[in-house]
Amino acid sequence: MFKILLLFIITALTEIMGCWLPYLWLRQGKSAWLLLPAAMSLAAFAYLLTLHPSASGRIYAAYGGVYITTALLWLRWVDGVALRPTDYVGAALCFVGAAVVAWGGLRAA
Repeated sequence: MFKILLLFIITALTEIMGCWLPYLWLRQGKSAWLLLPAAMSLAAFAYLLTLHPSASGRIYAAYGGVYITTALLWLRWVDGVALRPTDYVGAALCFVGAAVVAWGGLRAA
């Protein structure tokens, strides 16, 4: 289960990076060269999704919860925005929901 969680986190980071770099170019006037690593990151994201051991719909559902948690951590650590108590509660609920979906998929396999 730990390997799957780690794979989810790496997958989320590649997706966030692939979206964050174009944001820097479009909204903060950074170099258009950022689009190249952004495209590579999104390609890695798509590839990483294929490595998960369960049916794609279940993987996407479980991944969503991990993505939300990772995105909030990114907001705090990279963007420097303080999280609100509701962010922590929402992330915990999503993460628990993702764990239930992932665990149920592993048990049925």
